[in-house]
Amino acid sequence: MDQSSATILIIGAGFAGVWAALGAAAKLDKSPRNSRDVQVILVAPEPTLYIRPQFYQADVSNAKADLTDLFKAVGVQFIAGSVQRIAKDENAVEYTSPNNSTHTLHYDRLVLATGSKVHRPPIPGLAEFAHSNDQYDEVKVLDKHLQGLASLPDSATRNTVVVCGGGFTGIETAAEMPQRLRDILGQDASIRVVVVERAADIGPELGPGPRPVIIEALSTLGVEIVTNETVSGVDAEGVTTASGLRIPSKTVIWTGGIRASVLTEQIPGEKDALGRIIVDESLRVPGLRNVFATGDTAYAATDDEGHIALLSCQHALMLGRYAGYNAAADLLGEPTKTYRQPVYVTCLDLGPWGAVLTTGWDRVVSGLTAAEAKVKKILINTKLIYPPPATDRVFALGEARPEIAYEAQVFATEG
Repeated sequence: MDQSSATILIIGAGFAGVWAALGAAAKLDKSPRNSRDVQVILVAPEPTLYIRPQFYQADVSNAKADLTDLFKAVGVQFIAGSVQRIAKDENAVEYTSPNNSTHTLHYDRLVLATGSKVHRPPIPGLAEFAHSNDQYDEVKVLDKHLQGLASLPDSATRNTVVVCGGGFTGIETAAEMPQRLRDILGQDASIRVVVVERAADIGPELGPGPRPVIIEALSTLGVEIVTNETVSGVDAEGVTTASGLRIPSKTVIWTGGIRASVLTEQIPGEKDALGRIIVDESLRVPGLRNVFATGDTAYAATDDEGHIALLSCQHALMLGRYAGYNAAADLLGEPTKTYRQPVYVTCLDLGPWGAVLTTGWDRVVSGLTAAEAKVKKILINTKLIYPPPATDRVFALGEARPEIAYEAQVFATEG
């Protein structure tokens, strides 16, 4: 590596990390006079973008995208490794390569984009007996478990799935599960799917707007909703709640909230309750001029009305663009851009019933029918959130501009 060159180092190959790399490359491409000696490096365990919003589905074979050719096309250097330590005083990070050797990378600008993971509280039996569909390897383990149910004797316990957590992921997981179980156990199998939510209502973070649609859809699909119940224990035969409710089940899926990457703990500064770093309007970490945080590691204002970016793909896509652009602009001595993402759209998959599409932070249900909303959900999951093709470098760099209004594309043609 040429030590005389300046380095923008991005940690993480999720949505925010990928678009931060593209955003930095796009900015450098537009400033050739000063950028010839600047390199963009992304370090992650593998050059793959996992399409996490699809992980509630049965088939995740297409829920990933290889980034090798794309990075080569736009001039981003990929390094396989897992960052263990951020030495901010040395402008360096330490990472472990696939062969378990330790290496050091120095940076001039750092973009932390290591995402989030599902939060697993210390509930007895949770770690041992509950499944998750948060990470790709966990999805594969869950599917293997579900497929294996067919080899067990028919029983109510075998045929019951308990989804712990009635938030966005829990609802989408539960809505898919009845048909998924019937495909494995037989169309005539007596299936039971139960969502357990500790709040008073299903989808507490989604608000009252889409709730009637959610309840209608889950009821039609035969999914039971249990609210005001907190899971207190999980074992091989089911779930117990704090009130003493017992739900026998061979399959427990935990979806109870997510937290920012533990690497945020190595960055000084104020954090929110989810562990996200509170950043300024350019996504810079206050007090650290050369460190930016983005995606699920950043607590960032989306507008001037007090709304904060959510731990979601929708926000990560834009947060990444801005962070990459700003890291490059700052390194070149040019003005940074203020992150803003005022348009907010929610599209919740409700399995075979369809989907529900809402607009605005108050989540007003759109006029689309369940089937029409499902078309939009498929468009999002299979097209809008995928990285651009490596075959068109100009297009890829153009798509990385912070001005891209991703959310507006949801209402564009389905083509």
